[in-house]
Amino acid sequence: MLHRAARRPQFFYTTAPLPCPYLPGRTERKIVTELAGSEAETLHDRLSRAGFRRSHNIAYSPVCPGCRACIPIRIVAGAFQPDRSQRKIMRANADLTAYEMPARASAEQFALFQRYQSARHGDGDMAAMGFYDYRAMVEDTPITTGVVEFRDGSGRLVGACLTDWLSDGLSAVYSFYEPDEPRRSLGTYAILWLVARARAVSLPYVYLGYWVPESRKMNYKARFRPSEALAGGLWRVLPEHADAPAEAAEAGQEKLSVTG
Repeated sequence: MLHRAARRPQFFYTTAPLPCPYLPGRTERKIVTELAGSEAETLHDRLSRAGFRRSHNIAYSPVCPGCRACIPIRIVAGAFQPDRSQRKIMRANADLTAYEMPARASAEQFALFQRYQSARHGDGDMAAMGFYDYRAMVEDTPITTGVVEFRDGSGRLVGACLTDWLSDGLSAVYSFYEPDEPRRSLGTYAILWLVARARAVSLPYVYLGYWVPESRKMNYKARFRPSEALAGGLWRVLPEHADAPAEAAEAGQEKLSVTG
């Protein structure tokens, strides 16, 4: 008689309330679960399609009472058409070369990370991270992850993007770049590069995490069209010129299925 090995149950937990990092005066809570073992890759795939994000070996999703500001968003890579501003950014960075590196932290990356944090997020928690914290962010991953490095003609590192590979796309986990190169718009360029890479390997989506229309730092994610927002358990194309479609705003309060 054959016996199947018992499947390890997947536990989900809710975090304690903390100040929201995006919207002043609001409180953040998350539902979190561990990514571990031989099923980590498959579970991460399912959770990503259900609107979760990864940090280290944890997948999380906001469950903030009374707030629906965080909307999962992804770019439809195959149909993406850069607008005039994005084409200008691509031309401004034509001298850059992208190198797909393993998820290994380097002193060079960390120095750039520190400059970026100091210039752009000096009052945030990440500004206080030391090298070992940074290394954990990059290397503590149970799934297929890499770092895309962007270098100029002299070989200088000007940008980097920690990226997860999913069965249906690429997920931009965290990007940082040279703050003294504002004309390049390197954050936007990193996303444009990921879209081109996804198309080249026939992956349909680029996941950007959470679009927060009310946050100046997070509302840029809707500029890449066509994009889809998660609403009612379904990914729906954002209407053209929409800031925060009602159906997408409701997504934060939906019960998401991660079983399929």
